[in-house]
Amino acid sequence: MAMEAENNENKIRLITTDDGSHSLYVPKLNETYHSFHGAVQESRHVFIEMGLKHRMSQGLKAIHIFEVGLGTGLNALLTAEFAIKYQVHIHFTSIEAFPVDYDLVKQLNYTSYLEAPEARSWFEAIHNAPWHNDIAIHPFFTLHKIQSKLEEHEIPVSTFDVIYFDAFAPNKQAELWDLKILSLIAQSMEPLGVFVTYCAKGQLKRDLQSLYLKVETLKGPPGKKEMVRATK
Repeated sequence: MAMEAENNENKIRLITTDDGSHSLYVPKLNETYHSFHGAVQESRHVFIEMGLKHRMSQGLKAIHIFEVGLGTGLNALLTAEFAIKYQVHIHFTSIEAFPVDYDLVKQLNYTSYLEAPEARSWFEAIHNAPWHNDIAIHPFFTLHKIQSKLEEHEIPVSTFDVIYFDAFAPNKQAELWDLKILSLIAQSMEPLGVFVTYCAKGQLKRDLQSLYLKVETLKGPPGKKEMVRATK
């Protein structure tokens, strides 16, 4: 019984953030997948508005995105919504070492935050898509999921227009914020490609600058003072 209680205490569990949208809490890390101030509003601000929309405004008609941390699939879902809204072709590559259990996925309420009636089917397709294959979620959004640790994956060079860097915080998952990893990420970016993350640590900004990226400290989503965007 004691072991069972301990296992229950360590189970990833559903939480509700301040904007009403769900996230997941990981007891072992004492960390959430999204800001407790609001999961959907954070993802929309950091990744969609400051990353994808910013890059598209420079005239791209097709965009290749690399996401570090598929997680709950929220960023992928919002990107699928963006693609069909703006009729821009997006190829979305996402790497995840530890996929979320589908029983938890089914409880997430993200689709209620989207206007598109197809949102539920997109969300299910994102999570049920086979790994390591290009899968068309809809005519403007192609998903390629990679099940691997980032540090064990060979990241292609000069490929991506936008990087969604959505790993757990540096004090929880330091290996993913290492300069060596960031260097590989920078090499994977096309000229004028952008890197966006919720993190605004001074060390991160110094590391990105050392890789010859132009670093901007931008206003963060509600509840967070700052975020970072870096341009190649």
